[in-house]
Amino acid sequence: MEKHRGFPGRLPGTDFQFTLRRGSKDGVATRLTERERYPDRRPADRRADAGFMQALWEQFGAEPFVRGNLDAGRLSWLLGREVIPAEDPFDPESYDALLRIDVKRAAISFPEIAGLS
Repeated sequence: MEKHRGFPGRLPGTDFQFTLRRGSKDGVATRLTERERYPDRRPADRRADAGFMQALWEQFGAEPFVRGNLDAGRLSWLLGREVIPAEDPFDPESYDALLRIDVKRAAISFPEIAGLS
């Protein structure tokens, strides 16, 4: 499992996790699934999504990146919209899966993030 050095471990001042310390013992990552973001989500959850997207953008930009130690739950809130597979076939249970930011979609969803638009 690739560890993304310099990537924040969590949203500052909260318990919203962004990265994992270590991978699973069997080498199979938690499955990434597209999660529906409903309009009535709590403001704290929205801030966590925006903070995670900001960290992804600052770390990787528009380039493909390896899933590595990025938290599956946090990625799943963005998967299929702002974060999309960068390879075909895509293995949602692999730490080596390639992802990328869909810059146009991310700019619409997170207009507060500098550099996306």
